[in-house]
Amino acid sequence: MFVTPVQVWGVSAISANFGPATPAPIPGRILVVDDQPVNLRVVSSLLARHGYEVVVAESGGEALQIATAQAPDLLLLDMLMPGMDGFALLTEIKQRAELLRLPVVFLTAAHDRDLLLRAFDAGAVDYVTKPFMPEELLARVDAHVGLKLARDRLERVARERQDLVNLVAHDLKNPLSSVLFASDILLSDGTRPERIPRYLQMIHDSAMDALGYIKRYLETQADHAAVASGHEARVSAALPEILAWLSGRYGLQLETRGRQLRMQAPAEHCRPVAIDALVLRQVMENLISNAMKYAPASDIDICVRPGAPGFRQVVVEDRGPGISVTRQHELFKPFVRLTDRDPGLSSGLGLSLAKQILVNAGGQLWYEDREDGGARFVIELPDAHA
Repeated sequence: MFVTPVQVWGVSAISANFGPATPAPIPGRILVVDDQPVNLRVVSSLLARHGYEVVVAESGGEALQIATAQAPDLLLLDMLMPGMDGFALLTEIKQRAELLRLPVVFLTAAHDRDLLLRAFDAGAVDYVTKPFMPEELLARVDAHVGLKLARDRLERVARERQDLVNLVAHDLKNPLSSVLFASDILLSDGTRPERIPRYLQMIHDSAMDALGYIKRYLETQADHAAVASGHEARVSAALPEILAWLSGRYGLQLETRGRQLRMQAPAEHCRPVAIDALVLRQVMENLISNAMKYAPASDIDICVRPGAPGFRQVVVEDRGPGISVTRQHELFKPFVRLTDRDPGLSSGLGLSLAKQILVNAGGQLWYEDREDGGARFVIELPDAHA
């Protein structure tokens, strides 16, 4: 496209000074595409002085590579270019899932109605005809970048809320399963009278746990604000207390099945670890309930041992079928179940959430095949600082 020294993309040499820099009310990254370097300089200078991050490309192919590597918030695109013109580039963009919703504004000297309709049909959200005033271009860019960033924020909030719903639903399963187990035992004939208070206590404690989880999740936003402001409180968990609680909650359930929950926790290894005690308890509950589900004929062993320097390990083992090699690489992916015969209540979220929680706490969770058969899950957490 031919341009004269006096007029570049419709901006005169006099107005190219743009006046004093204006701070950008809306941050954003804009990809400007044109085959004329002088056009790129003028428009990118205008946008940069307005506070935008600007990336430029002199051809459709170069623009496609840049956008694919890191999607911009807006594509400002010359309609007519040699080789891959604006229409061809837009066609390529709309075939890529990661760029499908990228807003595109055409810049064109054409006033042909059919050409403009073709631009909208191709997926453009707006156009600016040349010559144009800098204020007009900035106003349109501000509007479309603002809409795009607002949509991104809404989608992020929706994802975070869905994640929270998934987390609450998953973590309520364990206490509610304990309520169901104890109530089924009490409703059946042959319950020994001396055990009735234990089952009633289990129902009460499980209901209180469920209410506690709900209360905790309602406070999650405040916790996030504390972390963002750098005022996150240091937390620690006492392993003996957590293991004693797990024994009281699940030992009786395993005993009813003729199985045992065995623990090896030498005092010298049971140092406090840097994680919220309730959170670690939830992770442990998930591993134990998985072992009960997938290895129902097996005892469950839990041991505490030293890990890497400055770390503790808590190991949960069973003598069930273990996890096949073909499924191990999917083990910690969300919505992936351990076997194809999971009951309907299984969401496939437990291990994914557990790993995410532990990684956020500076720890790790991994799986190992147990010698002579069975599954072993290893939790590793940093020691808590005094």
